[in-house]
Amino acid sequence: MTRTMEDLSHPPHDSDTAARRLLRLLADGASAEELAAVPGADQESGRLALRVQRTLSQHRRRENQLSALFDTAGDLAASRDLDAVLQAIVRRARMLLGTDTAYLTLPDEAAGDTYMRVTDGSVSALFQGLRLELGEGLGGLVAQTARPYATPDYRTDARFHHTRTIDAGVVDEGLVGILGVPLLLGSHAGSGGGSAGDGKVIGVLFAADRSPRPFTPDEVALLCSLAAHAAIAIDTARALEDTRAALADLAEANAVIREHAAAMQRAEEAHDRLTDLVLRGGEISAVAEAVSQLLGGGITVHDPQGQLLTGPPAGGEPYPDAVAESRVHGRAIEHRGRWICAVLAGQELLGSLVLTDRPLLEDADRRLFERASVVTALLLLLRRSVAETENRVRGELLTDLLNSPERDPDGLVERGRRLGVDLRRPHLLLVAQVPDQARSKLAGAAAQVLFGRGGISAEHGGALVLLLPGEPCLAPGAVARSVAAQLGQLTGLTVTVGAAAPATGPAALVAAHEEALRCLRGLHVLGRTGDGASSADLGFLGVLLGDGHDVSGFVGQALGPLLDYDARRGTELVRTLQAYFACGGSLTRAKDELHVHVNTVVQRLDRVEALLGTDWNAPERALELQLALRLHRLADA
Repeated sequence: MTRTMEDLSHPPHDSDTAARRLLRLLADGASAEELAAVPGADQESGRLALRVQRTLSQHRRRENQLSALFDTAGDLAASRDLDAVLQAIVRRARMLLGTDTAYLTLPDEAAGDTYMRVTDGSVSALFQGLRLELGEGLGGLVAQTARPYATPDYRTDARFHHTRTIDAGVVDEGLVGILGVPLLLGSHAGSGGGSAGDGKVIGVLFAADRSPRPFTPDEVALLCSLAAHAAIAIDTARALEDTRAALADLAEANAVIREHAAAMQRAEEAHDRLTDLVLRGGEISAVAEAVSQLLGGGITVHDPQGQLLTGPPAGGEPYPDAVAESRVHGRAIEHRGRWICAVLAGQELLGSLVLTDRPLLEDADRRLFERASVVTALLLLLRRSVAETENRVRGELLTDLLNSPERDPDGLVERGRRLGVDLRRPHLLLVAQVPDQARSKLAGAAAQVLFGRGGISAEHGGALVLLLPGEPCLAPGAVARSVAAQLGQLTGLTVTVGAAAPATGPAALVAAHEEALRCLRGLHVLGRTGDGASSADLGFLGVLLGDGHDVSGFVGQALGPLLDYDARRGTELVRTLQAYFACGGSLTRAKDELHVHVNTVVQRLDRVEALLGTDWNAPERALELQLALRLHRLADA
């Protein structure tokens, strides 16, 4: 700058030089200490320079704060996660005010109080777990009044309602100076905490130091501005969370709807497929195969007694308890990783379905499984109706066979062949009897017992005769006991059944019928009404009643264990038993007869008891043993 002649004629004073230096320092942003150290400055110039310096500092601070608020608003607007928003708020509050800690509390609508939601710079677990009732402490007052509050020393400030719990947490954290401002939504509050208008407090934001600190109005206004941004960000994040939750609910509902629609379509297809099987007269095995394909598991069908009707032999086992439970509740039951459903016609149990390889069964599939049981019940009823009709026709064959077998044996065989009964093959003949007034129940129950076995039945001579396909090795006594139990269970009556060994041809079957009748009478004589047996099961009485008079079989059944023991070990148990009975049960006379010591007799009889059982000396058993001993001696002679 060119100096004028006046400037040259008047050289600058020291005060002018000092003023220029003050201006230069102000331009460079010097501190108050640097301005006060300028030499030659008059008092007025220094005072004005300090005032300008404070004004500039205040503007710069405001600029920095506004910049920080702008950055904070941008960060909060960019965040969509509520936890991230809350953490960013307290972190920026601590940074902007330069405090030791910052924290934020939110209301708990269910509990009716506020709780510590997030902290930054906190080291006390007790402080981080604080809960405040409305009006308690500085935060409770802020939430209640919707106005900011600051204290340079909280512990000595009597404006707030102190509680032992809150004070303990503040002391444990070491806080002294605290500033709290409300997070307001819909508020018209101005900077520094004017009226909250009709705003809603959704939380309280705090900044705190571990030493006494008087918070300035500018700092209060700054935290209020941050709180205003934070309230909007929190509300936005919550709205987004609600929106995401609503979208998730809609997606879940849509998935449920799609799943339900698919289940309905699958159920409709299954219904059409099962209905088609019924209309075409399909077998139970076809239903089981169709259900197995639909459910992706193994299906077996059992009769009321648990016998397998269709399905793999090693597939589903019968579970009587589970079937009974399913029958009571009328639905499928999960049992040991398998599903069981009773097949019912009203209250009558027709059988059961067992589903394997599907431990988990959704509702739609469970209903499909239960529907399959209804279809199975319908097919079983149809089959039983057909079987009952066929059985009546076949029963006439059995009646003619028993009444006049000698008239036309070949014609009976041919007639049976046309009806599906091959009389040239072995058949087991049983005679069942109940009191006369209940005889009508027995025929219907017999039809259920014979269902699926290929047998026939007919009333004859005041009893019910059953003809079952059998083999020579079949134990007729065991079959008789099983049939007696089944008929008794179905009728609720005491049913007695006599049986004969499998026979082939009309004449042999008539003889088997007579033997079964004698066996039936023998059961009544022995007081075994309600039991089932063949002549081989009746001991010596069976020898008398049976056509074959199987003496050796009776002896073997009665004395077999003793005969085998004597043959293997060279002992004389049979001879000792014979001497014991011959001497009237006297040990002394028996030892003389055997020429042994009495202890030897006792030891041998103990062995007899071990082989024959403890009842060997009971009157009825002793009679059988004595008869068997006599027949054995006769055979040896």
